Parts: sequence; structure tokens; C-alpha cells
Amino acid sequence: MAPSGSRSVDCWRVLYWIPVLFISLIVAWSYYAYVVQLCIDTIENIGEKIVYLLVYHVLFIMFVWSYWQTIFTKPMNPLKEFHLSHSDKELLEREDRRESQQEILRRIAKDLPIYTRTMSGAIRYCDHCLLLKPDRCHHCSACDMCILKMDHHCPWVNNCVGFANYKFFMLFLAYSLLYCLFVTATDLQYFIQFWTVDGKTHDRLIQYLNGLPDTQAKFHIMFLFFAASMFSVSLAFLFAYHCWLVCKNRSTLEAFRAPTFQHGPDKDGFSLGTSKNFRQVFGDEKKCWLLPVFSSLGDGCSYPTCLVNADPEQPSSPSGRNPSIKSAGESHQFPPKPLRESQSRLLNNGQSEGSEDKDKRGTNNPALTIEKET
Repeated sequence: MAPSGSRSVDCWRVLYWIPVLFISLIVAWSYYAYVVQLCIDTIENIGEKIVYLLVYHVLFIMFVWSYWQTIFTKPMNPLKEFHLSHSDKELLEREDRRESQQEILRRIAKDLPIYTRTMSGAIRYCDHCLLLKPDRCHHCSACDMCILKMDHHCPWVNNCVGFANYKFFMLFLAYSLLYCLFVTATDLQYFIQFWTVDGKTHDRLIQYLNGLPDTQAKFHIMFLFFAASMFSVSLAFLFAYHCWLVCKNRSTLEAFRAPTFQHGPDKDGFSLGTSKNFRQVFGDEKKCWLLPVFSSLGDGCSYPTCLVNADPEQPSSPSGRNPSIKSAGESHQFPPKPLRESQSRLLNNGQSEGSEDKDKRGTNNPALTIEKET
């Protein structure tokens, strides 16, 4: 017999799917209302009917595809290099002195591309996952794991939005907005036909109500317009907000609390300029920008930075370039596989832009206090 605790967790996991089921039912109903009730049963012009159906199905397919990808793309977790080994775990548990614990963390972190800190300046350490958090990584209490470049946990997709599926989430917002706007625009004239009263007499009202085929079609057309228009407003604000985040190279969490480097909080620490920020999410291949296929640059564990002040914990660059702009795998063994040409080009461009800065001295990681985050 399964323990009661396990049954309780499974029950909660089922409940988490309720928002996704709600959205799925709304989308299925909107398909029936638009295709059957509006296009097939109501619209009489054949050319108008064909154009509406073609455009509608293109938007519908792209919307459902991107929504599916956002839901079922598993969040990426930190690489094994960020996890404490079994011996390090035992050492950390045995040591009560802060200095000894610091030494253990310094030894683990010295070859890792970690430059962000907690608000108090300590190494970001997760005591649930037993790992040093990579930059922009956070622990999600709903998923109970550390998520790379975590943006937020979205109940409408029952998944964490992060490095692995942030592009899919952006396309989901874009296509759902276009879907709702198209439905609203094409349904407007029939909605007006249902509501407009050109005269004051009861007979005139009846005449307009009879302008549509039957009561069922009137009901679907009326509520389809209301639902599409209301969703359009909310999606427009949400999509505009995330477009701003992409241009600034920030996550939702970083917008509320700026990432902290050794020199202090810096809200623009990861910003490389609008064009490079956009390509970091959507990639270099333009043909993939509008498709919900993964094309983001990087490995999710390390990011180039463009800091106003040099981070004293970053080692000095032997080639004389600005140490505050780093590429994954340049001075650290990351990522384990070679970078794609597109990513190398993005990061090298970031390095060339910072080459005009004066050389700044770097030091090894100083002794830092362990601060466990969840």
C-alpha cells in the first residue's frame, strides 16, 4: 500500500493540471465556435469563409504548438559540475567552523563560471539540491528543483518558465495574442449585427435578432467575441512586458530583484544590447525565430556579462581583455561540448565591445559566508 504522503503529493499534482485543462477547454470551444458556428453556419460569402479559415488554422496550429512546447519541455537543471560530490557533502556536514566551510565552497567554485552572489555577498548555495547555483538559477518550490535562468513558475502551463522553454513561452504569448485579435476582428461585424438596434420598435429588434441563423450560433458568436477581446487585453500587456524583459535581458525575478555581483546589485549586468539580448533568447537563425523549436544561445549555466564595474572575483584575463565580459568555456571548462558558431559569435562580439575598457586586476575568490537559499 502506498503511504498517505505519496497519495497526497499525487493528488496535488493532479490539481496543478486544472488551469491547463481550463485553457484547453476554452481553446477547444473557441475552435468549435469559430469554425463551425461562425465560418461554416453563419458566413455566406465563400471567399470570405475560405480566407478566414486558412488564416485561422495557421494561427491556431502555431498557438497550440507553442503552448504544447511550453508545457511539456522539461526545465533544465544545473550540470553535474555544480553539484557537490559525495565527499564534499560529507565534509560540509562535518565542518562546524565557518572558515572550513568557506574553504570547501571556494575549492568547488574556483573553476566554475559563477559571478552572482546573494544580497549579503555570499555564494548562492541550495541546501535542497546540494549545489552551487549557477548565475540566474533559482530553486522552484513548486517543481522542487533548481531551474536554469528561472523566470517564473506559470500555473497556466503547469511548468517552470526558464532557459529551456522561455522562447516557447514568448511565442505562446505572441501567437495567442494574434489568435485572439484575429478572432475579435473577424467576429466583430457579426457581434454588432447581433446587438445593434437600428430602430426603436420591437419588430425592428426581432428583425436584427433574426439576422443570424439560430439562437445557438448567436450565443457562441456573442461569447466568442467577449472571450477573445478580454484575453486580447490581458495578453497584450503580458506580451509587452516580456518583450521589454527580453530587450533588457532580464527575467521576471531579476526585474523585481536585480542580480547581485561582488560590486553590488546591477540590473543591467547581463545586458549586451537589444540585438544581442534578443538573439540570446531566439538564436542567430532567423528562420527559427517564429517556430517553437529550441534555438536559444548558450548552455543555461553561464552568461556573458557587461558590468559597469569589474567584479573583483573574476580572475584577470591573460589576453588583456576586459574580465567583466566572459564567454562560457573561455577561461572555464564550460560547457563540456564546444560552443555553436552562433554562440561564439555573440559572445566574441560582446568581448570586442568591452575591449576598450581599461584592464582591471582580479583576485581569487575571497572567503565568503555560506548562505543557503531555497
